[in-house]
Amino acid sequence: MKGRAIVIGGGLHGCGTALHLAQKGFDALVLEKNSAGRHASGVNAGGVRQLRRHPAEIPLSVAAMERWLHLDAFLGADLAAMCEFTGRVGQVAAAENDADMASLIARSDEVHRLGWTHEELLDQAELRKVAPALARHCVGGLISRRDGYANPYRTSQAFRLKAQRAGVRFQEGTRVLGLEQMSEGWRVETSADRFESDIVVNCGGAWGWQIAGMVGEVLPHVDFAPSMMVSARLPHFLDPVVLGVGRKLSFKQTDNGTVVIGGGIFGIPDLDAETADPVADRLIISARTVSDLFPIMRTAVIVRTWAGLEARMPDDIPVIGPSTTVRNLWHAFGFSGHGFQLSPIVGSLLAELIVEGRSSLPLEPFRAGRFSEGSAVTHPEVAS
Repeated sequence: MKGRAIVIGGGLHGCGTALHLAQKGFDALVLEKNSAGRHASGVNAGGVRQLRRHPAEIPLSVAAMERWLHLDAFLGADLAAMCEFTGRVGQVAAAENDADMASLIARSDEVHRLGWTHEELLDQAELRKVAPALARHCVGGLISRRDGYANPYRTSQAFRLKAQRAGVRFQEGTRVLGLEQMSEGWRVETSADRFESDIVVNCGGAWGWQIAGMVGEVLPHVDFAPSMMVSARLPHFLDPVVLGVGRKLSFKQTDNGTVVIGGGIFGIPDLDAETADPVADRLIISARTVSDLFPIMRTAVIVRTWAGLEARMPDDIPVIGPSTTVRNLWHAFGFSGHGFQLSPIVGSLLAELIVEGRSSLPLEPFRAGRFSEGSAVTHPEVAS
């Protein structure tokens, strides 16, 4: 036994980290203030996307995609089926005009300079073959053909079950109130009891910065609430997930015919109440984008809207790695609305870093200290 580990937060990254720590010999306990997968992990758009990733995330995203495409090996056949993963349908960014297309060409050039080949430019005719329902004014696109989507809530529960099968214990409805570093390990005060462990991993999602603050570590953040809409069922008209370029959009049709619409239209977050509300006027903007790009949607009926809670970092990439202020505290939060696809790999890399002192893929760009070093920069927003 390597020791005791407490993971704070029962979302996908908390479950994944606890799983991999247990597989490396830790006695792992997950503390979750609500229920596992209750917030961002269970209510996001479910996009399994390599397309248009921040350059620092590309190695992680490519590695994560290998696990998505081989979920049976990662989770077991029954839990893999539970995720309802649909892969190799592609995600495509659709250019509506020459300026959009120029930005995609520049993106493609950048990715290829970095040595990656998963993003492919499409001319207008090729785009039409991939997504014939798109409006005729679209001039081209950029596609990652192995991308797809999954059911976020069912995936979060599959991760939880996999962790439990590996021996991870879960204590839900248990809020962390304080962290005290002892000469050996940690004392964690909660709303239910006091726990002790050798290491603590902060996977607190929108509340991750609060956990860091308990040990005097100040990390920047912006709380935000990505909004989603779902339509009534429609006859099948679309296979890939479609992203906007000049306008915010993430658009997919599920196997049951419903259409899920997101992509960066924000609601109103309330971190204290642990709720988020969509804003109708903002959703109207999203609806206009959808009707412009997909004429078939002009008579569609929206049956449900919601918003989730997430933490966004100034440079739109997460914090993954050790605390800058104390020993044996680690972070994995601030995924800025696009952590779902990364979930099979982040916990694995973090467990490597904790146990072996290094990770098999580069985590340096995600270090917590980058903000105090003045090295963090703001990058263009991409659709989730």
